[in-house]
Amino acid sequence: MSQIKGFRDLIVFQKAYKIAMAIFEMTKSFPKEEKYSLTDQIRRSSRSVTSNIAEAWAKRIYIKSFVSKLSDSLGEEYETENWLDYSKDCEYIDKETHSTLMKGYDEVRKMLISMMNNPEKFCK
Repeated sequence: MSQIKGFRDLIVFQKAYKIAMAIFEMTKSFPKEEKYSLTDQIRRSSRSVTSNIAEAWAKRIYIKSFVSKLSDSLGEEYETENWLDYSKDCEYIDKETHSTLMKGYDEVRKMLISMMNNPEKFCK
């Protein structure tokens, strides 16, 4: 892992960040009545995926702490999937957009689980 100098170099972080930015742009068109509910929640949880990856990186000197923060990231990823389902079912996004974002999160989820199962590859 010598090429990884920081959390921003992790592919999982890059993918999750890209999705969070797509969600931010997408939610600009959500109805005003959703501002303090769905819009804020999906933005917060999608950003928390990357925030927890960053925190995990800072705690990688301790394997259990590293895995715990990745677990938090995974929880936020699942929460974001839930909000995406609401966004689709409330007809704020179309099925194609939903599918694209879910495929992206499928990759992120698999990477997080792999990191949690193999923390020694990332921890000092």
